[in-house]
Amino acid sequence: MRSTSVILLVSSAALALSACSKKAPEVLPPPPADTTPPAPTPTPTPSGPTPGSQADFIASVSSDKIFFDTDKSDIDDEDRTVLRSQAEWLLRYPQKRVTVEGHCDERGTREYNLALGERRANAAKNYLAALGVDPARITTISYGKERPAALGSDEAAWAQNRRAVTVTVD
Repeated sequence: MRSTSVILLVSSAALALSACSKKAPEVLPPPPADTTPPAPTPTPTPSGPTPGSQADFIASVSSDKIFFDTDKSDIDDEDRTVLRSQAEWLLRYPQKRVTVEGHCDERGTREYNLALGERRANAAKNYLAALGVDPARITTISYGKERPAALGSDEAAWAQNRRAVTVTVD
């Protein structure tokens, strides 16, 4: 009798469980919508130098330097080409200011070279102004022979040191 009651108990439990089971739907519901926010679009990294910076100036002009003959402050044809490219850049960025540095080689007295460096810087400034750059945006300074670009006491070094350099002011 005991086995009959166990069988009856197991049968009724199975029957109860089968009555509770759900039938699988014929069509499944759509998956839940994605609630994660979309990934931010990466901002493109600018290539090259920042527009209007000294690096942009260097990259955009034919040179930031012009060179002079011994004891001279005259602007020659090659210098005019360089200064024209500088003027074009300066006209593109009217808010930018520059300093034109005048330099000399090691020969001559300190006072002579400071005066010659000043004439060289002013010659470059005046040419830029003649090309339409507001002279109020251009300052000049003479370093004379105090900041050589090339060390040495030969014509090659001296030629590199007789120069005017245009530097942007931030």
